[in-house]
Amino acid sequence: VVCDTGNVSASSNSSSKPKVINIGALFTLNSVLGEAANPAIQAAVDDVNSDPTILNGVQLKLLISDTNCSGFIGTMEALQLMESDVVVAIGPQSSGIAHVISHVVNELHVPLLSFGATDPTLSSMQYPYFLRTTPSDHFQMYAIADIVDYYGWREVIAIFVDDDYGRSGISVLGDALAKKRAKISYKAAFSPGDTESKINDLLVEVNLMESRVYVVHVNPDTGLNIFSVAKALNMMGSGYVWIATDWLPSYLDSKDAVDSNTMNILQGVIALRHYTPDTDLKKSFMSKWNNLKYKGSAGHAGFNSYALYAYDSVWLAAHALDVFLNEGGNLSFSYDPKLHDTNGSMLHLASLRVFNGGEQLLQTLLRMNFTGVSGQIQFDPDKHLVHPAYDVLNIVGTGTRRIGYWSNYSHLSVVPPETLYTKPPNISTGSQHLYSVIWPGDTTSTPRGWVFPNNGQPLRIAVPNRVGYKEFASKDKSPQGVRGYCIDVFEAAISLLPYAVPRTYMLYGDGKRNPSYNELVSRVAQNVSISFNWYNLDDRPLDIANLILCECFGLSVYDAAVGDITIVTNRTKIVDFTQPYMESGLVVVALVKEAKSNPWAFLKPFTAEMWFVTALFFLFVGAVVWILEHRINSEFRGPPRRQLITKLVKSSLIRLNAGENTVSSLGRMVLIIWLFVVLIINSSYTASLTSILTVQQLTSGIQGIDSLISSTEPIGIQDGSFALNYLVDELNIAQSRIVKLKNPEAYLRALKLGPKKGGVAAIVDELPYVELFLSNTNCLYRIVGPEFTKSGWGFAFQRDSPLAVDMSTAILQLSENGDLQKIHNKWLTHSECSSQVSQVDENQLSLNSFWGLFLICGIACVLSLTIFCCRVFTQYRRFSPEDEESEIETIEPSRSSRRSIRSTSFKQIIDFVDKKEEEIKEMLKRKNSNSNKQQTSIHSFSDGQASSPS
Repeated sequence: VVCDTGNVSASSNSSSKPKVINIGALFTLNSVLGEAANPAIQAAVDDVNSDPTILNGVQLKLLISDTNCSGFIGTMEALQLMESDVVVAIGPQSSGIAHVISHVVNELHVPLLSFGATDPTLSSMQYPYFLRTTPSDHFQMYAIADIVDYYGWREVIAIFVDDDYGRSGISVLGDALAKKRAKISYKAAFSPGDTESKINDLLVEVNLMESRVYVVHVNPDTGLNIFSVAKALNMMGSGYVWIATDWLPSYLDSKDAVDSNTMNILQGVIALRHYTPDTDLKKSFMSKWNNLKYKGSAGHAGFNSYALYAYDSVWLAAHALDVFLNEGGNLSFSYDPKLHDTNGSMLHLASLRVFNGGEQLLQTLLRMNFTGVSGQIQFDPDKHLVHPAYDVLNIVGTGTRRIGYWSNYSHLSVVPPETLYTKPPNISTGSQHLYSVIWPGDTTSTPRGWVFPNNGQPLRIAVPNRVGYKEFASKDKSPQGVRGYCIDVFEAAISLLPYAVPRTYMLYGDGKRNPSYNELVSRVAQNVSISFNWYNLDDRPLDIANLILCECFGLSVYDAAVGDITIVTNRTKIVDFTQPYMESGLVVVALVKEAKSNPWAFLKPFTAEMWFVTALFFLFVGAVVWILEHRINSEFRGPPRRQLITKLVKSSLIRLNAGENTVSSLGRMVLIIWLFVVLIINSSYTASLTSILTVQQLTSGIQGIDSLISSTEPIGIQDGSFALNYLVDELNIAQSRIVKLKNPEAYLRALKLGPKKGGVAAIVDELPYVELFLSNTNCLYRIVGPEFTKSGWGFAFQRDSPLAVDMSTAILQLSENGDLQKIHNKWLTHSECSSQVSQVDENQLSLNSFWGLFLICGIACVLSLTIFCCRVFTQYRRFSPEDEESEIETIEPSRSSRRSIRSTSFKQIIDFVDKKEEEIKEMLKRKNSNSNKQQTSIHSFSDGQASSPS
């Protein structure tokens, strides 16, 4: 090694560049990845050494160590390699070995460039000198999650090798699926050295489960055993989905020609392969690959995407070392006092030295940016390669076909990722696209991704064993064992599914009282099912025995619940409900009686506010008409007392309704509008009063849930109903007031007794039950008040059950084609009572219905008064008070001396307004005549003076 290997302080050649730099390589030579990486790395070293534009004549010396797929051997090889004072190590391919070697390079400050260790946890800060030159499995698992979400699957089974590589990748897959509201339903792990027999047992167990979407994350050297065993178990047929990570394309690409038997067992598999752009560099490297001297054989054999990343790893080290040396970097080593050999040790730890420029070289590596044969080589802040991408492949026939791409920039697409980098990122659901897939079984129909568990047991459905209202669900002697409205709806929905659903109905409850529906839902949610081995059970069915024993231990044996189960909040938290097939809600039922006749019934058509405003307008309109008619209509004149009482009442209540004549035009206009208002009010009053007096009215002491809350009387509910929790927890009604009733007969008995004789004041129950109950009571009881909750009935399934979604679609289809209504009419037809509970307050006519009429009438009155006042003001201005004073002075000379001629008062204005119209006109006429006479006298006097002698 031609470089400074002495202590930093004693270095005598630190400023000069070395002629040779040692770089190491650690990987398993005899492996799918090793056979691709070995010739690529050696070819890269040759290309660097022959390129005069890099390292300025400094040669790279490659030291290769075989880790032999062993963590222990890999560690020993790494220690021996470090004794050679390498400045960069390339490899390893194994994530498990990378974890161990990373501790060595961390201590010696030697950057480790791995082209094959894809474990996501290696990117943590625990391994600062580990640098991955290939995409992390973090991105591959998110690509698989996007594929699962694209096809609408919600559960997958992970089959993986139980080592750091497998466990870490599947852990990230679980996180990625959770973001898509999906999950890993089962993790099937196996050891790398497991035999086919153990793999067979594992797949048999997996095949008994519900999910049919399998994600296979294993090593390429042993991964095919999974598919060969699956093929033997008939798990590669229709309905199955197999998704393989990049190990499978790596294996297939490394073979010149894959035998037909291998391709037959892989038909329909989806796989991911590292995407590398088809650049000129890549094409040039591919053309040289077949003739590389380091390969064991000529041809394409051994090549896969990891060869490209291994090749670029060498060039990354070369570019970084070139920059490092040009920036004055020092290739020197120093001893670490912590590394020393104990007595008798043969490990030679003291020979290991720390690379002094390791930190500087690491930072130089992280800022490198160039284009290699695999694409752009540049690192983000998390030490990941920028723009990780994958090909999405479908294995069909004798090869693979690309159905799309995945990149962390735009996720699934059918165009190469580099064409999307110049556009804004778009990862919306509508922008995700893949070409069609040929699935296992040679079908193009997307598998639904799940089946009923293949464990010999049908779907176990709990049906509440009701005491009353058996029209909804009850025990039956038929082979099915149950009957009722809910059962018929469920069976009709099942018949619409595109697949068979084996099922058995199991009654829940003792039949002596209604079961608790909350407990029933909880039993479905617990998802605890235990099978026992039975021997010599005297021909007793084994599944029945299991059920009995499970019941004794309080264990759940239900996969679903079918019946009149209300969808409420606390239940939706533990189970999945289907679309509601019956609307429901809580109502109040109470005893009603025919309302007695009321002597004040004539006041009921209008509200008090309406009566007040109507009376006010009668007085207001009468006053307006009096003002308009007072000056010109003699019947509106007289003493003040007579005008204010007799005439006002007469004009407003008699004249306006009797149609007596008015004189003024304004008065007639107001009268016409008021008569129109009175006509409408009178008609509405008559219609409402007729309805009140002729239609049968029913009344009840309970007006609704509000009156129940404010009272202290007992309330009846159905035994087992959620109404108990709602009344106590939500409405704060004392539990001591609640009376549980078993059946309709108990309802009838409790309502007849009433609260004073040990019965109840009212019953709170769901609307479907109440309608059925009322149809058999001869209309003695009624629903009082509005429905105060809104909910519905649905079928309950265990959480994340895909059957719940399919059943919801089937229920919607039943509703659209009318079958749901037909089933309702079959079981729940009943007579309805036409009479309603009296709610006079709601039927009264209020001011809201007539304020527009009053507004029009008021505007007409105000407008008429305004015109009238303008006319009077104009007359008053023309009328001169001095004229009136001069006339009065001749009669009363003593008063004129004490009164100012120009003084006016409010009384004079009122007196003027109170005068009759004829008097005002006569006074104005006299005023004009006197004025003319005065003008004549003045002219005569002037003419006489002019003619007399001076």
